[in-house]
Amino acid sequence: MTQPTFTTRPELRGTFGMIASTHYLATAAGMSVLERGGNAFDAATAAALTLHIVEPHLNGPGGEVPMIFATAADPIPRVLAGQGPVPAAATIEHFGDLGLDLIPGTGLLPATVPGAVGAWLTLLRDHGTFHLRDVLDYALGYAAAGHPLAPGVVNTIGTVAEYFGENWPTSAAQWLPGGRVPQPGVLFRLPVLADTYGRLLAEAEAAGPRREVQLDAALRAWYSGFVAEAVERFCREAVRDETGRLHRGLLTAADMDGWRPGYEPTVSLPWRGLTVHKAGPWTQGPVLLQQLGMLDALGELPPPGSAARVHRVTEVAKLAFADREAWYGDRPDVPIGRLLAPGYLHDRAALVGERASAELRPGAPDGRLPRLPGYLSSPRSVARTGESSDSMSAVERGGIRGSGERRIGDTLVASDGTTRGDTCHIDVVDRWGNMISATPSGGWLQSSPTIPELGFCLGTRAQMCWLEAGLPASLAPGARPRITLSPSLASRDGQPVLAFGTPGGDQQDQWQLLLFLGWAADGLDLQAAIDAPAWHSIAIPSSFAPRQRDPLTLVIESRFSPGTIDELRKLGHDTALSEPWSLGRLSAVSRDPDTGVLRAAANPRGMQGYAAGR
Repeated sequence: MTQPTFTTRPELRGTFGMIASTHYLATAAGMSVLERGGNAFDAATAAALTLHIVEPHLNGPGGEVPMIFATAADPIPRVLAGQGPVPAAATIEHFGDLGLDLIPGTGLLPATVPGAVGAWLTLLRDHGTFHLRDVLDYALGYAAAGHPLAPGVVNTIGTVAEYFGENWPTSAAQWLPGGRVPQPGVLFRLPVLADTYGRLLAEAEAAGPRREVQLDAALRAWYSGFVAEAVERFCREAVRDETGRLHRGLLTAADMDGWRPGYEPTVSLPWRGLTVHKAGPWTQGPVLLQQLGMLDALGELPPPGSAARVHRVTEVAKLAFADREAWYGDRPDVPIGRLLAPGYLHDRAALVGERASAELRPGAPDGRLPRLPGYLSSPRSVARTGESSDSMSAVERGGIRGSGERRIGDTLVASDGTTRGDTCHIDVVDRWGNMISATPSGGWLQSSPTIPELGFCLGTRAQMCWLEAGLPASLAPGARPRITLSPSLASRDGQPVLAFGTPGGDQQDQWQLLLFLGWAADGLDLQAAIDAPAWHSIAIPSSFAPRQRDPLTLVIESRFSPGTIDELRKLGHDTALSEPWSLGRLSAVSRDPDTGVLRAAANPRGMQGYAAGR
């Protein structure tokens, strides 16, 4: 009898319903909805609204969320795009007049239309079965009555406490009760946000008893009513951001009133009997498909855990992300079909050499010459963070960082005290065959000052736009930033079989590739694929200010054998050893359409994510 592979937790198996998320309280809220008869979309909405409360350093009501889903009635996956556009007044010329060549990563200038709440309300209205109160009560309760504060939240508050006290008094009032950093595990309340949710619910229910009518009323209250009005009032104030200067926001009530979440087709690629679905090139999602296509062109994969496997996957990632820099954006002329064409990917794969490449090498689909942002050729864009491959002093826990950044808990902290938030993830499948993968992010407590009337802050996603005209990801009024958020869904024979994803900014589609290869190519179960030692390259230009890259550094968990590490160094990789369990916060659910068996798994890294199901 074959012994099962040891995993940190069992892969969950059942037939009723499965949910996995980055926080156990959100998972519990979603599972509660499933137990009460709700479907996967009801459960995902309850979990997401709970994440706004319990992981406020990773996402919030002012943030955004792309999601990919398939319904039991229509198994063709679709995208619900919960990423709001940049404001009408956000022009390259405006930022130039302010003397800026990069959009700051904090404050009010990088705010986009908040998309997360609108997307969840839309999903619930169109594909759920529960009323708003049924899914909002979990978050409302945790905000009003309190929830045990996660250590990562406390760490984040601690890193920005002094800055809050000196520059953002509204944030200090909310996150520093009594002027002190709260303790981990303390029962923490968010009364102003609870009042906002309570008012949203009251306005929804005042519209009448019908579920859809209530959700439409909630959407109006958020985007055309009291929330939009409060956002505009606050954006008229000047606040200090990471430039060290005071700037007013550009977001208006009219910007919010003019936008609603929308549905889009997925971008997909067939791969060894599966079809992998991603959101379009206004996200980085298609890089996962490009990586898979190039790996297929290179033939049989080297063995798991080998230096040859790590090298090949890493070099393929560099090529795919170089294409992201040159070609991806919220524009209709992105040549996504050509970028995913087998012949193009075969030619790109041929560039993978025997040694690590330090070059940023985008391709030329249909002979169109690539154009990279001019900033990426400047010395400011290169950060040598991996000088000492045996030291964790420069590359701690493997996050996305520029020079002098380190990771504390879930938050990246730069040498100047600025912070980069992270992200959350949710996967759900139910007994009827509904499935969803969603990656909420933005509106981090540390990214922008708290709006005192609402109890949450705005997102800063516009920092991903370039202040250089003519690029696919150039700042343009009404366009979406090219975001890193990247949920995934795979189907087989036209039926959804796998939903998966992770937080991690630019690293999301590197870590997701590792999970997918472990499950689809190596035959691991979901938990074993998540538990397997991980790595990623930071040769990829960061999507976050200050937009840097480290051309040869490979961040790799120290669970790899010394022989593998040595071989990677001989291949030219500047290996930066990360802690044994530190890279990625993956989760996944699956469904076998033939048997109806459901499975789920979540990441032990960070000791916060959990899966539940039966």
